[in-house]
Formats: sequence, C-alpha cells, structure tokens
Amino acid sequence: MTIATQIVWLFVLAIPISCISWTVTHEEIFREPHEWCVKRSQNGRSILTRKFFYLFTCEYCFSHYITIIFIFLCDYKLLLNDWRGYLIALFALVFVANIYMSLFGLLRQAIKKEKVEIKKIESEEVNNTNTNSDI
Repeated sequence: MTIATQIVWLFVLAIPISCISWTVTHEEIFREPHEWCVKRSQNGRSILTRKFFYLFTCEYCFSHYITIIFIFLCDYKLLLNDWRGYLIALFALVFVANIYMSLFGLLRQAIKKEKVEIKKIESEEVNNTNTNSDI
C-alpha cells in the first residue's frame, strides 16, 4: 500500500472509530448502560473492575479498543509492514479519531449555545410584546 493510500485509510478509518466511541460514551441511546458503567467504575471493589468499567465512560479510552478492532478487521498498518506498523497505526488512528471527536464536541457545544441564545432572544421579544400591549 502506498503512503498516500495509507494516509487516506488513516483519515477514513478514524471516522467510524470516532463515531462508535462518541456514540457509546455520550449519546442518549446508551445512557442507561453508561450510567451503570459510571457507577461500577466509581464503586467497584477492585482497581481492575473500576478501570474496566471506566473504559466505557471515556471516549478517549474507548477509542483505543475500537481502534484495535478496526485494525484487526482491516489489517491496517501504517508506514511499516510488520508489528510496528500496527502499533503506529493504533496511535495514529486514536489521535485522528480524537481530533474528530473534539471537533464534533465543539460543534455540538456551539449549536447548543446558539439554540439557548435564540430561545433567550425569543422569550425577551415575547416579554417586550406583552409589556408593550399592556400600555
């Protein structure tokens, strides 16, 4: 595989990795299992139990395991054709996937902020309209 192809694979494979990692650790569909894992990660009897369940609550941690699965499924190596290529691919994919998740998080935060500001402006307009009609 040429280096250009490897780079394309790097940025494309990071998309499903970030999508899965974000969905499992943040989205409403996994809220109940997420809350259960948070409780287990805080109240587990052993450190191994706490760390195991923590991995399902942290998108960065979880992305490592999802990346390992994708590397195995796609047999993706970066730069070198031996075990070192897998290792480089692992950390490069995690890095790019976490950049994607950070950008997505910032975008969602900006959208949420805009919605709150719009709602505030609309409620102020309604209050001003009601105040002016009373006069």
